[in-house]
Amino acid sequence: MSILNESLATRISDWSSESGAAVHSIAPQDGQSYVSGPATPPLAYITIPQLLRDAVSRFGPRDAIVFCEQGIRLSYYDLDRAVDELASGLLALGLEKGDRVGIWSPNRFEWVLTQFATARVGLVLVNINPAYRLGELEYALNKVACKALIAAKSFKTSDYAGMIRKLVPELATCTPGRLRSATLPHLRNVIIMDDAPGAGAYSFEDLRKLGGPAQQLRIPEIDKTLDPDDAINIQFTSGTTGMPKGATLSHYNIVNNARYVTDRIRLSEADRLAIPVPLYHCFGMVMGVLGAVSKGATMVFPSEGFDAAQTLDALSKERCTAVYGVPTMFVAMLEDLDHTPRDLSNLRTGIMAGAPCPVEVMQRVNSEMNMDEVTICYGMTETAPVSFQSFVDDPTEKRCETVGRVHPHLEVKIVDPEGRIVPVGTQGELCTRGYSVMKGYWEDADKTGESIVDGWMHTGDLAVFDEEGFCSIVGRVKDMIIRGGENIYPREIEEYLMRHPKVSDVQVFGIPDEKFGEEVCAWAIAKPGTDLSEEELREALKGQVAHYKVPRHFRIVDEIPMTITGKPQKYIMRDMMADLLSAEMQ
Repeated sequence: MSILNESLATRISDWSSESGAAVHSIAPQDGQSYVSGPATPPLAYITIPQLLRDAVSRFGPRDAIVFCEQGIRLSYYDLDRAVDELASGLLALGLEKGDRVGIWSPNRFEWVLTQFATARVGLVLVNINPAYRLGELEYALNKVACKALIAAKSFKTSDYAGMIRKLVPELATCTPGRLRSATLPHLRNVIIMDDAPGAGAYSFEDLRKLGGPAQQLRIPEIDKTLDPDDAINIQFTSGTTGMPKGATLSHYNIVNNARYVTDRIRLSEADRLAIPVPLYHCFGMVMGVLGAVSKGATMVFPSEGFDAAQTLDALSKERCTAVYGVPTMFVAMLEDLDHTPRDLSNLRTGIMAGAPCPVEVMQRVNSEMNMDEVTICYGMTETAPVSFQSFVDDPTEKRCETVGRVHPHLEVKIVDPEGRIVPVGTQGELCTRGYSVMKGYWEDADKTGESIVDGWMHTGDLAVFDEEGFCSIVGRVKDMIIRGGENIYPREIEEYLMRHPKVSDVQVFGIPDEKFGEEVCAWAIAKPGTDLSEEELREALKGQVAHYKVPRHFRIVDEIPMTITGKPQKYIMRDMMADLLSAEMQ
């Protein structure tokens, strides 16, 4: 194990929280929509293993992690030992630095352990959405050439083990670790989180015991080769022009973003952070796990998937001081509290992100959940993820009507279609530059070049700055739909529907929805001489895409509104559909 030099150790230990008027004064320059974040606290040029090592050295005997549903509770010392044990097992599989390892699971202890163990030996963790179905899983694993897949056996209605065996029938006749699949040619190892993983697969406990002294001795040597700029995580973001793209993030990207997110909520080693948001997303693994470790706080996972009652029970039993969630999660918790009160007197802060927060919801969270210091965040996977966040003492209106102010060490500008910075108060596309911008989309130079220009990440979001530097997101340049905090790109769904033999054309778009923010709609034109039904379209997507991507509303139409140049006018479809649904309800 390499030893941090004194100056680096001191720099990590002395990370200071943002405070003071100077930091709060992040205003646009010269009336133009350009802001530059504060230069403090300084960036840390370290890896994820160094981040964990520092937490272990300072907070070793304290609770590091609690998984309520699994009955698991580990100190930072215990977590560190478990990470090295699993890292040894991964090496025993024959995996080498830079190889990709997929993780397909809800929020389980094994997920967090894999997150740190892969980073420990330089393996690239590939996050796979637990809601994915066969088509999406096959695409993701092949796109980044995963050599190993670690998966839960099942979750809710998802039979992960069954789906894997359907995709890779060769498992039935192979020895564990010796897989040769026609469908997934790069995959060699399948690990199932179950004591009876079935033919051809390892159990997770088998993997933990697989390593020996030889692998343990290799870990310090590999550690010396790790670089903060190494790719360490791939997260799939649905593409506007096709299948999902693999946003590739480095240690440096996500370690520093985790620090700054938790600085804004003033997290410390005395805090206990509840993380009901999914680990496969940056909200869970970066803002949650790495953010907590950067401060030595305790991570509390209430359940495998979000459940309002289980989350509230965990908040009370574990005396949590902070909790994360999207607005719909907080609404569900408030509803549950109405009929089953809990003691939430220890709560004080947290983060609400993923969708705009209504003022009345924020006020109820402040008063009924004792969270006066809850903050709002904005960002995207490609920026690791957060670039804007409110401060704990910002007025409620600012925390609801805006996404806060820029993070440290980032530059942000708002530009018109020609790329010119617009005046304050004028909307345009939000662009971000700085340490947090991803390395690129995995093996997709064209898409990377379209999104990152001269270091600026073009978000596709329409935004406006006010004179104080508060940012409001007012729309999207692209057609992305945000349903309950999940980003959905119509083009991906359209491509699946276009495969239907009866479909001539299809357009997918979002309409406003009180519960989820937006709902997904699809309009399709049938091929001449065919009788296409809405149910046929729904069936065509089952088992191919995640449930939340399946449109709630389908319509078979005669024509699609188009511009003179032949481009679909989704805003017209959106308005027409909203009117149709309103008329049907009357």
